[in-house]
Amino acid sequence: MAFILYGYLAAIRQALDQGVSVAGADRLVVRHRVSIIQMLPVSYQARISRIPGVKEIASASWFGGIYQEPRNFFAQMPVEPLEFLALYPEFRLSEEAKKAWLATRTGAIVGRKTADRFGWKVGDRIPLQATIWTKSDGGRTWDFDLVGIYEGVEQGTDTTQFFFRYDYFDETRSDMKGQVGWYIVRVNDPKVAEEVARKIDEEFANSPAETKAETEGAFVRGFAKQIGDITTIMVAILGAVFFTILLVAGNTMAQSVRERTEELGVLKAVGFTSGQVVALVLAESCLLSGLGGLAGLGIAWVLISAGDPTRGALPMFYFPTWDLLVGLGLVLALGLGTGLLPAWQAMRLRIAVALRRT
Repeated sequence: MAFILYGYLAAIRQALDQGVSVAGADRLVVRHRVSIIQMLPVSYQARISRIPGVKEIASASWFGGIYQEPRNFFAQMPVEPLEFLALYPEFRLSEEAKKAWLATRTGAIVGRKTADRFGWKVGDRIPLQATIWTKSDGGRTWDFDLVGIYEGVEQGTDTTQFFFRYDYFDETRSDMKGQVGWYIVRVNDPKVAEEVARKIDEEFANSPAETKAETEGAFVRGFAKQIGDITTIMVAILGAVFFTILLVAGNTMAQSVRERTEELGVLKAVGFTSGQVVALVLAESCLLSGLGGLAGLGIAWVLISAGDPTRGALPMFYFPTWDLLVGLGLVLALGLGTGLLPAWQAMRLRIAVALRRT
C-alpha cells in the first residue's frame, strides 16, 4: 500500500508541476512585474523582438472561461496562431488544421486529452461562459469553432489546453484592448537566457508596466508552488509512511532471527562464516521488501496507466520513469534498512550460546 501511495503521489506531483521537465530551456516568459493578472501593452512585442539574443516572440493571455459547469476546468488562452505554434514544436497539429485555424476567425484548437474528456471533434461549436472578459455587446458567452486537435510529441506535453485567435479576442472584448497577459520569447542560445531576461527587464524599467522575465521552467514552477510545495509534501507523507514500515518490518525481521537462533548456530557450526550468515539474513529481508515493494509499484503502474482518476482535470497523469527508478531504490533501501540490525545480531551470535538453546 505504501508503494501504491508513492506511485500516485509521484504522478500527482508531475501533473501539478505541469511539465516543468519538458519546458523549453530556450524559452522565456515575460510578464508584469507586479502580478501575472496585470496586463502588458502589445507595443512591447516589437521592442522585445529588437533586443539582442531574441529569436522569436508571441503573446498569450488568460481567458478563464467555463464550459457547462465550473468543475469542467481547463486552460484557455488567446494566442497568435503561427507565432505560437512556432514556439511550441511539442504541440503537433496537422497542416490542414493550421490552415483552417488561419482561415476561421472564431477558430480554436484543443489538446487531445480535453477533446477526449468532453467528446469533442473537429467541426464542433464550443461555447464558453466568460468569468473575466465581457464581449463588446455585453454578452458573456463566447462561441468557438473547433478546427483542430493537437497531440503531444512527448509524454509530458500538456494536451489539456484550449487556444483561440488573439485578433478575434481583442476585437470582441469590451475593455483592455491592445493588451496581453504575457509574452513567450525564444532566445538564440539557452546559455544567454538569463542575460536576455535581464536586458528585457532593463528595457522596461521605470515604465508604467515594468516586466519580470524568467525561464519558462521557473514560470511553470511558480504556478505549481501557488498550490503548495508538492515535493516537500510528498516527501513528508512518504517519510512518515516508510518510517512506520521500517519499524514494523524491522521488528518482524528481528523476531524472525531470534526465533531461529538455533538454526543460525547450526549453520555456523557446520562452517558458515559470519559474512555468509549476514548475507542470508539480508537476502531474506530484501526478498520480503521486494515482494511487497515490487507488487506495490506494479499495481501503481497499472492503475495510473489506466487513466487520470480526475477525468482530465490534471494536465497530465503518468508514473514518471525517474520516480519509478527511485521507487526501486526505496525497495532495496527498505530491505537493507530492516535487515541490518538482525544481520548484525546474527553476525555476533556465538555458536555455544545458540546451541545451548536447543
